[in-house]
Amino acid sequence: MTKFVFVTGGVLSGIGKGVTSAAIGKLFQFRGLEVDMIKADPYLNVDPGTLNPIEHGEVFVTDEVWEFKPSEGFSFSIAEIDQDFGTYERFLDKTVHPRNNVTSGQVYLATLLQERAGGFLGRTVQIIPHITDEIKRRIRRVAERGSPDVLITELGGTVGDIEASPFLEAVRQFKLEERFDQVALVHVTLVPYLETIGQLKTKPTQHSVKTLLSAGLQPDVIVARGEKPLTDPARDKISLYSNVPSEAVISNPDTSEIYEIPLRFERQGLGDYLCDHFRFRARSPNLSSWKDMALKFKKEKESVRIAMPGKYTQIMDSYVSINEALEHAAVNSDAKARIEFVDTEPIEEDLSKLDILENYHGILLTPGFGTRGAEGMIKVAQKAMDSKIPFLGICFGAQLFFIAFCRRMGLNGANSAEIDPEAEHPVVDLLPEQKKISEKGGTMRLGGHEIVLKPGTKLFKAYGKKRVVERFRHRYHLIPEYAHRFEGGGLVISAMDKDRRIINAIEIEGDHWMVGTQFHPEFTSRPEKPSPIYSDFISAALKRKRRESKKS
Repeated sequence: MTKFVFVTGGVLSGIGKGVTSAAIGKLFQFRGLEVDMIKADPYLNVDPGTLNPIEHGEVFVTDEVWEFKPSEGFSFSIAEIDQDFGTYERFLDKTVHPRNNVTSGQVYLATLLQERAGGFLGRTVQIIPHITDEIKRRIRRVAERGSPDVLITELGGTVGDIEASPFLEAVRQFKLEERFDQVALVHVTLVPYLETIGQLKTKPTQHSVKTLLSAGLQPDVIVARGEKPLTDPARDKISLYSNVPSEAVISNPDTSEIYEIPLRFERQGLGDYLCDHFRFRARSPNLSSWKDMALKFKKEKESVRIAMPGKYTQIMDSYVSINEALEHAAVNSDAKARIEFVDTEPIEEDLSKLDILENYHGILLTPGFGTRGAEGMIKVAQKAMDSKIPFLGICFGAQLFFIAFCRRMGLNGANSAEIDPEAEHPVVDLLPEQKKISEKGGTMRLGGHEIVLKPGTKLFKAYGKKRVVERFRHRYHLIPEYAHRFEGGGLVISAMDKDRRIINAIEIEGDHWMVGTQFHPEFTSRPEKPSPIYSDFISAALKRKRRESKKS
């Protein structure tokens, strides 16, 4: 029978519930157990696909596209899910299905459409039991489909939020309906360190647990997040006031290397504690492979500076999968990626700001949508061509690279129809099927698609094979007629879709490593198996660094 772990968070958002959940999943994997993950998000969006990355963080894209059918006659395509799924996939090295992202929007939509269809005739539709029943049904369906040994559900938001209340109530009911040894509740909370008095403060955790108790939930484990490790007195105080054994109060201080966290939990006995709670007869944990990988991330290494010009530079979470893919590739080249965001809006008004790019060893032009900062991103691509700086453009970044190349070849009116609908040469335009679509949610070209690589190209060299599957999220594409026009002038179309209809990647001919991909290779990168594209990009950046070092 599947065992259930629920992970809640207190005090503030961004406390690290996603990494904690994935690390707990890894503890079970160490013991040879099958794990699956759910993220329950309290927002009313059906999926995060229409959310701004500055507000919500990166949108993660899955291999599969799920047809969510909340009621007869209604269907919504979902492959855009919460960024925490990227963490789950990277830690557990498995693909997660988009149905595992349960949002309030999906739950309420399904309930209300069923009501309109007559599914609740004679009954008053209420939060309890109808919304909570739908939440429990979605969780149990995931367990039934895959039959994992352990299903971990992370609850988004913070305990005490109005939006999260139905999910907490659903968990309360879930615990009541299952045996004691079938369900465990892990609460992640903040233990700040006050520099002025040199002391850890447990009061925020005490209040957070009290709020959880008021929802009828007693935590089985507390994971204490903070700047510094827990002291024994702080651990004992949390245990006393939270009614949790001291061995179940787990210290999780700040770290620069998140892949160390499962090992940190293991050293504190969390894996054995949860297995004892669930009465698992699990084998001894096999940590060797993960230890070796985590050690590589901790070693002192040669650094390589990577500029990431783009639109969503205010928060690191906007490009979390890209950040991780760069780090995976760098570590596996015995290097450390020093990532620095570059806001491209100021570049549009002052081209001298482009000169700073000479100080970097590589440029990654980021994904995005819309007009803001786009002209600055085009200027960045032009600078990369002029200065022969290793360059990787992802999705929107690849489209802007193509525009920059077209202009370089004398097509001065080249632009994207997204940026300038009246462009003289719309070298980037909507996919034909997208021109009929008006709704924004879940209507892009999404999910994993087969890519056919051209032999002899940088892309083919990276992958070492002719066909691969990568993940896409786009409406606009490079217009083949324009691309074919410049094939003899230094542009290489290095990948197409299997029907030879959509250009999936372009690159510059010659020694300059400059590649643009319409797909997102970062979503399939793993710490032990980095993306081939990112690996070759980092290798090119390291070569540039070493050449520059010799000159100086």
